[in-house]
Amino acid sequence: MKRVVVTGMGVISPIGNDIDTFWNSIKEKRNIFKPIDYFDTSDYKVKLAAQVEGFQPEKYMDPKSAKRMENFCQFAVAAAAQAIEDAGLDLAKEDLTRIGVSVGSGIGSLQVIEREHRKLLEKGPKRIAPLLVPLMISNMAAGNVAINFGLKGKCTNIVTACATGTHSIGDACRYIQCNEADVMVAGGTEAAITPIGVAGFSALTAMTTETNPYRASIPFDKERSGFVMGEGAGVVVLEAYEHAVARGAHILAEIAGYGATCDAFHITSPSDDGEGAARAMLQAVKEADIKPEEVDYINAHGTSTHHNDLFETRSIKMAFGDHAYKLNVNSTKSMTGHMLGAAGAVEFITCVKSVMENYIHATAGYEMPDEELDLNYTKEPMADKTVNYAISNSMGFGGHNGSLLVKKFVG
Repeated sequence: MKRVVVTGMGVISPIGNDIDTFWNSIKEKRNIFKPIDYFDTSDYKVKLAAQVEGFQPEKYMDPKSAKRMENFCQFAVAAAAQAIEDAGLDLAKEDLTRIGVSVGSGIGSLQVIEREHRKLLEKGPKRIAPLLVPLMISNMAAGNVAINFGLKGKCTNIVTACATGTHSIGDACRYIQCNEADVMVAGGTEAAITPIGVAGFSALTAMTTETNPYRASIPFDKERSGFVMGEGAGVVVLEAYEHAVARGAHILAEIAGYGATCDAFHITSPSDDGEGAARAMLQAVKEADIKPEEVDYINAHGTSTHHNDLFETRSIKMAFGDHAYKLNVNSTKSMTGHMLGAAGAVEFITCVKSVMENYIHATAGYEMPDEELDLNYTKEPMADKTVNYAISNSMGFGGHNGSLLVKKFVG
């Protein structure tokens, strides 16, 4: 199969609306968990979120187009624009029928559903906005990216809850490997910090009610109490190696392996032995044709919930045996919060930066070890360890597991 490389990246996130700002914030262990100001939370137990700040859609699209997009679509188009520019991809010189899009959203727009449902109850069905459906449905992130850049190849929307971003990139990789595309614009996006979104996850007791921002999202810590909801988008440009070389692209990293499995266990909880996630990691390792002992670092799903962090730890031990204790494991969600369908894509970007710079970020807020969680969760950043192979893990409600294995590019 064809080799697949990463040539461009873009991000809209709570800790930065471009790659450089995002990565610098990661290195600074920046935390911007703040009281939600999108709506009144007086009746909510959950008070904190990781909101995108300072986002200017007009930098990436014309105002008329922006009005026909909800936030999750705007985030996706903006991140895609950054990634295409970062890749130095001159679309005027490309066969646009060979460039595809794989950008997913786990939920779509809850905002427009809430607005129009309120209107339905108060004013009746005749007052519903004609664009309700195209504003609401999750595939419109991929559709709007394709429309904005004229990309006429395969265009798909993967929906696997919190594994969406990872599966979107993984499937995009497959399209290139199987010669269905030369280039794919791939990633995930989400904007679900809304009354029904927060209330729904809160009812599941998945979100923390902690009001101290420095003890709110603390993956693998004994005092972890649930996730902080984040939002944003992560998008990358993937290319067939030959295509990237032919156009003289600057190659950032290579996707060496991809694993996707299902727990077939429970609609919200991972399997308690971690078997499904372990299989996904081992699938990625096998495809890369390396030994498990060659993996240097795992960017964990690491949601800061009791079950996820415990069961994911078990999955790492199952997959890597004694080598699990030599791995650096961390969670980017300790700084971004849980970006849901965008999380896997943003964490994949973090892995690419890690293999590029040989830098493994700290798990912010990790202070108190849990007796059952005994791996190296990277309390302090590692700036002196060579990172040749990194795995990005994602897990989604429904039992979905995804693992992407990022390889340092050496030509």
